[in-house]
Amino acid sequence: MDVTSLTIKEQHKMLDSKEISAAELANSYLVRIAEKEPSVKSYIAVTPEAAAKTAEAAQKKIDAGESTPLCGIPLAIKDNICTDGIKTTCASRMLENFIPPYNATVMEKLNAENIVILGKTSMDEFAMGGSTQTSAFKKTRNPYNTERVPGGSSGGSAAAVSANLCTAAIGSDTGGSIRQPSSFCGVTGLKPTYGRVSRYGLVAFASSLDQIGPIAKCAEDCGTILNAIAGYDYHDGTVSKLPVDDYTAKIGMDMKGVKIALPAEFYAQGIDDDVKTAVLSAAQKYKDMGAEIIDCSMPSLKYAVAAYYLISSAEASSNLSRYDGIKYGHRSDVSGNYNDLIIASRSEGFGDEVKRRILLGNYALCSGYYDAYYGKAMALKQKIREEYTQIFEKCDLVLTPTAPTVAYGINENIDDPAKMYQADICTVTVNIASLPAISTTCGYNGDGMPIGMSLIGKMWDEATVIGAADAFEKTFTRTEPKI
Repeated sequence: MDVTSLTIKEQHKMLDSKEISAAELANSYLVRIAEKEPSVKSYIAVTPEAAAKTAEAAQKKIDAGESTPLCGIPLAIKDNICTDGIKTTCASRMLENFIPPYNATVMEKLNAENIVILGKTSMDEFAMGGSTQTSAFKKTRNPYNTERVPGGSSGGSAAAVSANLCTAAIGSDTGGSIRQPSSFCGVTGLKPTYGRVSRYGLVAFASSLDQIGPIAKCAEDCGTILNAIAGYDYHDGTVSKLPVDDYTAKIGMDMKGVKIALPAEFYAQGIDDDVKTAVLSAAQKYKDMGAEIIDCSMPSLKYAVAAYYLISSAEASSNLSRYDGIKYGHRSDVSGNYNDLIIASRSEGFGDEVKRRILLGNYALCSGYYDAYYGKAMALKQKIREEYTQIFEKCDLVLTPTAPTVAYGINENIDDPAKMYQADICTVTVNIASLPAISTTCGYNGDGMPIGMSLIGKMWDEATVIGAADAFEKTFTRTEPKI
C-alpha cells in the first residue's frame, strides 16, 4: 500500500492503530519528494529536520492516547505564511532571506494539533498570479502534465497534494488562489468565509480579500483542517467571534431538497465546452440525488474582474510599500542617496507582475482617478454582494465552473497579463462578497486534464459547502496523475 495516496482520515486510523508510526509516514513523503520533486518543483524549501522533530512530538501524543484528527499528519505550508525559524520568502527576492521570529496563528493552531511539517510550497510572487510562474525560485509544474501550469497563486500547495508529496497543504486565496490551482491539479480546495480563519502571520496581498484555507484530496479532509484552524484570534481585528462549527458535521448529507443555483453568466461565452459540459453534468448528478436545480442571473459578473484587480492592486500597493530595503527586505548595494537606495532595492527585489500591480494600484488611488476607478470598484463590490444575497434567498448553494479552462501550457499566457486576469472570472466574486467556496474535480478533458467545479455557500455555512462537495465526490472517481 502506498500510504502517500491516502486521505487524512485513512492515515489517522493507521497512526492510531500503530500500523505505521508518525516518523515512518513522514519519511514515506520525504522519500517520494526526493524522487518526484525535481519534476514537479512544488516546494521552495523541504524541511526534513522539522519533519523529524514534529513527527517525534506527534508520536508521543499518539502513544499517550492523546491523538487529534491531524496528529502526525504531514502537511505542506504555502510560503507566505510565517513559520518561526523557517524561511518565509513569498517566492520573492525581496524576502529571500527572511526568517520570521514568530508563527502565524494558523501555524500555532496546527502545531497544537501536532501536525508534521514537510516544508514551504512555491507560489506566485507575493501571491500575485494564476500560474506559479512568477515565483522567483520554483516555477511549479502540473503533476498531470509537467508541460502545463499548476495554477496559482497556491500552485505549489495544490501540486504537492496532487503528486502525493504531502497529505494536504495550506494555501491562501485572494481571488481564487486556492480554488483555481485545485481545479487545475485535480484536488479539492476550500476558501472559507472572510474572517473565519485568522490572517495574522499571512504576508498581506489584499487585506480585505485574503483568506487562508486548506487544499486536500477530498472535501472531508478540508473540513478536518478547517476545524483546526478556524476561530477567533485577538491578533486579527477582522476575524469573526462567531463560534466554530464542526465542519465535517454534514459529511454524508442527503442532497434531497437542497436548492442549487446555476447563474447563467458563468456558463456563457468564454467558458470552454469541456468545462461547461462537465459542470452541467455534475449539476445533473445533484439533481439525480434529489437536489433542486434553479436558474439565476448575476449581471455584475462582467465587471467583476475589473473591480477585483482595482481593489486588490490598490491594497497591494499599500501593503507592499513597507518593503523599501531599509526597515527589512532586500537591500541593494547601489551607492547614492535615500531615494536611489529605495528605487534600486525595489527594482531588484520585486518581479514584473508585482511591479505591475503596484503601479496599477497607485494609479487607481491617485488624486483625480480615485473616484473614477477605485470608488467605482468599491461600488461594484457592494453590488456583487447584493446580487449574491438575492440569489441565496432562493437557494442553498451556487454551482459554477472553477476556471473557464483546464490548465494551460507553461508559456501560454505569460506575455498577456490581461488574458491571465480574465481567467479569474469564475472565482473573484467569492472573495469580493466574502463567501465560502470549495472546488472539487468533476471531470477531465480529452487530454486527461482535470476540470473543477465550485460550490459557493452562504456566509459562515462552510459545513453545507463541504457536505455537498463530499456528496458529489462519493459519485466521482478521481484519476491520479501519472507523475
